[in-house]
Amino acid sequence: MSVQTAARFPLPLVRRGKVREVYDAGSERVLLVTSDRISAFDVVMAEAIPYKGEVLTQLSAFWFETLRDTVPSHYITADTDAIVDRLPALEPYRHQLAGRSMLARRTTPIPFECVVRGYLAGSAWAEYRESGTLAGQPLPEYLVESHALDPPLFSPATKAETGHDENITFATMVEALGTDRAQALRDASLALYQAGQRRAADRGIIIADTKFEFGVDEEGRMLLIDELLTPDSSRFWPASDYRPGLRQPSFDKQPLRDYLADLKRAEKWDGEAPPPRLPPEVVEATSARYLDAFERLTGRPLGGEPA
Repeated sequence: MSVQTAARFPLPLVRRGKVREVYDAGSERVLLVTSDRISAFDVVMAEAIPYKGEVLTQLSAFWFETLRDTVPSHYITADTDAIVDRLPALEPYRHQLAGRSMLARRTTPIPFECVVRGYLAGSAWAEYRESGTLAGQPLPEYLVESHALDPPLFSPATKAETGHDENITFATMVEALGTDRAQALRDASLALYQAGQRRAADRGIIIADTKFEFGVDEEGRMLLIDELLTPDSSRFWPASDYRPGLRQPSFDKQPLRDYLADLKRAEKWDGEAPPPRLPPEVVEATSARYLDAFERLTGRPLGGEPA
């Protein structure tokens, strides 16, 4: 088992994010390489989470392929051999790329997070408790935490390079992008959520909410980009344990969040960088959540064949 927090490849670096690097792969293509870095409360931890980069990449590839007829995406391949065949200069770096790299079409990102919420949780629950609204839209008075939202709600947010994303109204998105583009983003996001939710339900998973990102390619086509329906971009709950009115167990970085939240409550960490050191059991529990989500959704272990 190995972890990867950073790597350098003989390609021009386009940008480096909290979790992944994007490289110019030529011919209107980019190479996305996902590390095992993890962030919480907008702070990147010093420790890496084993297998996280592979889970995010391979689960995204699974969804891009599964939902390709729902909305077109930037995805080309996440097969390491195929990537190296197209980019021979990466042959010496095959081991660093294995499982965690994806070749995609280059796009100009649309600067909004396209969030779909099927259940009242997280920041949506916090807004509802405070004002009875979600993204500025009034909701019924009787809702409880984790309440199902029928139909699911489109709840866009600004995309922040640093700090917190900010929930906005659909009207604000329309003002920024125009009616046609905003409606296209909303329709695509809802279609993706509903298709993904149906697939996940067959595997005993509830997708409580998720966020999508889109970009525009050189031909002007709007494409789904970045990652898709992963534990980093979504809130996954085991359907067998779902109980409205409570916070639900989830297949994501919850062990890490819980540990850090306890430190903040005890005033042992102020929520700012540098982060505290993570005990091995928190790292291991978080890694196990990611691997469990992958296997449940795809029907196979990471690196294995479909059941």
